[in-house]
Amino acid sequence: MYEPDLTPVGDSLGLSSLLAALPLATLFVLLGGLRVKAHLAGLLALAVALAVAVAGYGMPVDLALLSATEGAAFGLFPIMWIVVAAIWVYQLTVTSGRFEDLRRAFALISADPRVQAVIIAFCFGGLLEALAGFGAPVAITGVMLMALGFAPVRAAITVLVANTAPVAFGAIATPIITAGSLTGIPYEDIGAYVGRQTPLLALFVPLLLVVLVDGARGVREAWPAALVCGVVFGCAQFLSSNHVSVELTDIIASLAALGALVAFLRVWQPPGTEEARARLAETARREGGGRTAAEGPGPSQAPEAGEGASSDAEGTGVRTGTRAGDRTRIPMAFLPYLVVIAVFSVAKLWDPAKEFLADSDLDIAWPGLDGHVLTSTGDVSTATVYVLPWLSSPGTLLLLCGVAVAAAYRVPPATAVREFAATLARLRLPLLTVAAVLALAYVMNLSGQTLTIGRWIAGTGAAFAFLSPVLGWLGTAVTGSDTSANALFATLQQAAAEKAGLDPTLLVAANTSGGVVGKMISPQNLTIAATAVGMVGREAELFRGAIRWSLLLLLCMCVLVYLQSGALAGMLP
Repeated sequence: MYEPDLTPVGDSLGLSSLLAALPLATLFVLLGGLRVKAHLAGLLALAVALAVAVAGYGMPVDLALLSATEGAAFGLFPIMWIVVAAIWVYQLTVTSGRFEDLRRAFALISADPRVQAVIIAFCFGGLLEALAGFGAPVAITGVMLMALGFAPVRAAITVLVANTAPVAFGAIATPIITAGSLTGIPYEDIGAYVGRQTPLLALFVPLLLVVLVDGARGVREAWPAALVCGVVFGCAQFLSSNHVSVELTDIIASLAALGALVAFLRVWQPPGTEEARARLAETARREGGGRTAAEGPGPSQAPEAGEGASSDAEGTGVRTGTRAGDRTRIPMAFLPYLVVIAVFSVAKLWDPAKEFLADSDLDIAWPGLDGHVLTSTGDVSTATVYVLPWLSSPGTLLLLCGVAVAAAYRVPPATAVREFAATLARLRLPLLTVAAVLALAYVMNLSGQTLTIGRWIAGTGAAFAFLSPVLGWLGTAVTGSDTSANALFATLQQAAAEKAGLDPTLLVAANTSGGVVGKMISPQNLTIAATAVGMVGREAELFRGAIRWSLLLLLCMCVLVYLQSGALAGMLP
């Protein structure tokens, strides 16, 4: 039996935290400073985590290695399974020649690329986060922006930053429900607190997206649309989380924001659209944009016989079977995403289907590990049981969506299978990266490294109100999941709040809200974004582009929670 000692270095929490932080420091320095490829950075950081666990924390070598294997398995399934399925669905639309129709369909709403980024990355991405989560929004919206002509780096960072405000209520509020089940605090109460924090982020995120797409000029010209979207999303998120349903919060907020923005664009369009499109196209040409990892280095595949292929005049690498004046196919362009919404709505919102899928999950006691690891409180760890969601996983649901899309688009089964195999082959490095990063996370968690850092931050007394979101940010940055961050630190936040005389519900909510801005720099999400836009091996570039926004939003959240613990306590329920 292994029971972690949280102060293995000189019985000092501070010194032990420095040791425990070495794997994370290794990962971020290699990615952000030395620009090492993500799969190598992940493997080297995993080696450091194993060394710290064995030499520093006294974890038996076999248990440390087994922890890594369980984490790697979780990284491959369900995490990367979602990415593989999402990119396969996209590739089916390319193969059938339908994706160009989607470009023109969005142009009917607005031809402005700054507005399109807000609609796709924020509104549609928020809806996908509400229904699926776990990287699916980044993968799907990333390839959509690429198909609209965005440069790879710009598309990736845009979707990473957009995937913030909806995360707390993602996957039908799974992070909040997890926090409630662990702490005993009603999850409705936690959701109400979060609903008075993340909506303030939502007010500004669409404006940040406009900045990322077209700089200060874009803000001057397109700020009304971004403001309408952010205000409506934030207000809807607040109203739903506090007065309607915590589980449905992101669905309501995303649809409300999308509806309000579409209605607003009926009476107003931003100036400078053509100039913005020209700047975007020039940037894409400089960066060699317009191709995703799923398409590979060569030309896009031609449509199937009978589609009447024609080349893409804008040079995005996508071929189409649609003539410029033919709008009869445009409704079919939205078919894959309507199918995704329908399938996930049934799976997540219809109780019989939800229960059936949940019952299909397989609990696998990890051989050689389960029953041999204790928590810091002496209880047998439940993290050594690997849950195999072979049917309920968003990846499996996306696979079913892909089968339906292939049938509707009349893609021959042999072609669909060939595309799936090709997608797997092209994602081999991202698969290795995410497996390594999740292996690192499991080693750090089961050996006690993550909890050591958390205990040290929690021991800061009254200042903990300010630092509380940092724990959520750290947990999500390590694991790529706000749910996992709450599983790690929710009870710690509760205990630290009671010790410091602070509101436990506030700090548990702060853990959730802090986690949403850590997701954009998690190696898992960086790899998903890089894969979607054809930048495999360049995750370090995305990390450097996203880290400043993550830290800025984290600082804002820290200040907000600190004020809510005192001067702005009236904001809370």
